[in-house]
Amino acid sequence: MAAFTVGEDEASSSSSSPCHSSSTTRLCSYHVFLSFRGDDTRKGFTDHLCAALERKGITTFRDDKDLERGQVISQKLINGIQDSMFAITILSSDYASSTWCLDELQMIMECSSNNNLQVLPV
Repeated sequence: MAAFTVGEDEASSSSSSPCHSSSTTRLCSYHVFLSFRGDDTRKGFTDHLCAALERKGITTFRDDKDLERGQVISQKLINGIQDSMFAITILSSDYASSTWCLDELQMIMECSSNNNLQVLPV
């Protein structure tokens, strides 16, 4: 579990948060959720970023399965997003052409608006 301190307002509003809350500390399973379009960046930038984060002791959720076109976002991915402190969205040239990536981004932004997740676009 990873922990970070949140402000009083965030702590009080995080009762519906999927991360475990205790007064001003939120415990999550992951530091970072990586959102990326696999065809574009999996074997390059995303691999290098993930390795660098893990070398620094940053726990990272990364879905490495090849996803079939037209599938709805899986519960595993939803849980990964909801149980992370940060989401790094790797905005490659074809990221927005993937409905899967856009569904993932929508969930990320919903969690962000609830003060449960910080988003870092790359």
